[in-house]
Amino acid sequence: MSTAEVNISQNFKMTKLEKKIHKQFITKFERESILIQSPGRVNLIGEHTDYNDGFVLPAAIDKTIVLAISPNNLTKIRAYSVDMEESEEFEIDNLHESNKHWAKYIKGAVSEVQKEGHHPRGFDVVFGGDIPIGAGLSSSAALEGAVLVGMEELFGFGLSRSEMAKIGQRTEHNHVGVKCGIMDQFINLHGQENKVLKLDCRSLDYELFPFERDDIKIVLCNSKVSHNLADSEYNVRRAQCEKGMEILKKYKPEIQNLRDVHMELLQVHKDEMSEVVFRRCKYVLEENQRVHDACNDLKKNDFEAFGKRMFQSHEGLRQDYEVSCKELDVLVDIARDQPGLLGSRMMGGGFGGCTINLVEEEQVDSFTETIRKKYKDKVGKETEIYVTQISSGAKVLER
Repeated sequence: MSTAEVNISQNFKMTKLEKKIHKQFITKFERESILIQSPGRVNLIGEHTDYNDGFVLPAAIDKTIVLAISPNNLTKIRAYSVDMEESEEFEIDNLHESNKHWAKYIKGAVSEVQKEGHHPRGFDVVFGGDIPIGAGLSSSAALEGAVLVGMEELFGFGLSRSEMAKIGQRTEHNHVGVKCGIMDQFINLHGQENKVLKLDCRSLDYELFPFERDDIKIVLCNSKVSHNLADSEYNVRRAQCEKGMEILKKYKPEIQNLRDVHMELLQVHKDEMSEVVFRRCKYVLEENQRVHDACNDLKKNDFEAFGKRMFQSHEGLRQDYEVSCKELDVLVDIARDQPGLLGSRMMGGGFGGCTINLVEEEQVDSFTETIRKKYKDKVGKETEIYVTQISSGAKVLER
């Protein structure tokens, strides 16, 4: 062990992942670094509400990216992905396109910071993580958040966490080609341990609510179905919501989005829209209300009521919004009958990905065993299961 490793290990207890990233940085660049921990996320309730200016209820989780960063007194950025075993270099004043997907997030974050009028200097970065790729837990926002928090720590631009979230979103839009909302970046940078965050997707106002049951675990079941339809159907759903809104706007011109519509108004003008458009709009209005009601459940520590709203959310996504699939429905139906299960629903855009389940800790082992067996029996596929809990947002690890 090097002197630098001894020094840092004496100052704070590192996890296995943190030790690994720290050691790789020293091996590669032969000096000390700052360590950033940046989490993945789940969304407990509030799906397909974001682009309707609605409300979502995400939380940061204890699956993370760890990033080591240090200034290098050069005019370039040198980056290394431990998991991919790949390196990339960028000239700070001439950021080129990269054919390495992970490098686009680093290059993009630097480029968007420069567009804000800031001038980062050269730095070295090494990162790796335990966020499952492709499971809908937003490893991309975790990398963006880690790079932005690291640059802020090194160079002191004075960026707020909300400004960083917007920069992360623009990184996805302008450098990766993903027209995402802001939820993933926002919770990555604002999450707190034992709390969920209700985000107003219009104003970006937010409120934290307690999630303090240590005996409840968040269990994610991966259907192992790729989201083949998600992108095209996402655009269809968005257009259907806009169609419903335009009809209602004739009667209430101040409506900007479905967020501004009350159920009474929708019901009165139901016959003026197709049955499909009505169901899409109905789901969005009900899901927004579920977010508000779920937060009240958490205030009262009523996890049974919270779990019932998760089931209602899944039924809405299955029946009215029609973005579920056979495999997700099977996972929820299996979970529904298991002891210790409080709530279950599909999570994310749909047509694949994960279900999110609230499970009493003492029942987690039997729950995961039953899900694996019955899912394989019913659909002929294996599932991957991740047991996690709510954690804090991206942060510099104290020495």
